[in-house]
Amino acid sequence: MHFVDALQNKIRANYPWAASPLIVSAPMAKVAMPKLAVAVSRAGGLGFIAAGYHSDHLEDLLEEAEDLFQEGLPDTPVESEKGVPKFLRIGVGFITWSASLEKALPSFSRYCPAAVWLFAPPKGFQDLIPWATKIREATALRTKIWVQVGSVSDAVEVVNAIDPDVIVVQGLDAGGHSLARGASIVSLVPEINDKLRELRPYPQKRADVLAAGAISDSRGVAGAMALGAQGCVLGTRFLASPESMIAYGYQKAILDASDGGITTVRTKIYDKVRDIHGWPEGYDGRGLINKTFLDHLGGLSEIKNRELYREELNRGDEGYGPNGRLTTYAGTGVGLIKEVISAGDIVKSLREGARNILFGQHQPKL
Repeated sequence: MHFVDALQNKIRANYPWAASPLIVSAPMAKVAMPKLAVAVSRAGGLGFIAAGYHSDHLEDLLEEAEDLFQEGLPDTPVESEKGVPKFLRIGVGFITWSASLEKALPSFSRYCPAAVWLFAPPKGFQDLIPWATKIREATALRTKIWVQVGSVSDAVEVVNAIDPDVIVVQGLDAGGHSLARGASIVSLVPEINDKLRELRPYPQKRADVLAAGAISDSRGVAGAMALGAQGCVLGTRFLASPESMIAYGYQKAILDASDGGITTVRTKIYDKVRDIHGWPEGYDGRGLINKTFLDHLGGLSEIKNRELYREELNRGDEGYGPNGRLTTYAGTGVGLIKEVISAGDIVKSLREGARNILFGQHQPKL
């Protein structure tokens, strides 16, 4: 009980609207837009907007989030004084090997997101020093710096480089992009926690650890908390919400999938057929197996595979699924997702379900 009380106090200090366990929606490129982020944060979680591969329209996205917060609820972000950026109860995620810090910075003169998530630096975590330094300066430390890692060595390197507020520990079974080689959160979260205690003996100076990868229901959230995570990040689960910006065919493929360890695969071919190049060495993406991958496995040339992919785009929703060719990123927990429900209800049901598992009738106060 003392651990939960301390955890809740820390969450409230940094994200005062949030409840424990902290449920976070991942900044999925082209999918996680303001509608999803705001819905998650309104439900007591923390939603992230994906700035994605570039930062060109970040201020427009933050303005849209502000407008959504103003729609009939008393959680409108307010300027504390003239010229002070408006605090927004959402985060922003950047794919740092391609996004532009210089293009993003002007947005922070008007808006102060609760968190910035930095992922996949081009050459190493030293590349994140300008990101962390300039964002902290622009927001007077109000914006918390989150960094995604997939190994113990990465966690050590990023702590030494920028001392982030949060480390998102992504297991190998996560959907979308991550390290091609790694471990699941079952071993990764405890080992990284142990290493962080060595590096930062005082808890108040230690980064929080959030778990990501194949968490799709309240049992996964409870398990991650038992492993030592301070919260959980979900991506694939939020694809099956009306607020996510994905095609109907993509969403249907998520609902139809099962046995995710067998029906998904880590590969680079889904990037290559879409002409996405530049991911740092050691990264690939996990998605549902379809004809694009199977033909690649069978020796089809990359050029021909790309041609077939472009032709498949004309089929729209019919281009998804095992008999289609369109990229359908998903984690191994996809088989646990059986229905589309609102993002807010996902947050609330996972949080309450996890608390029931962990505490039963003796739950500490939210």
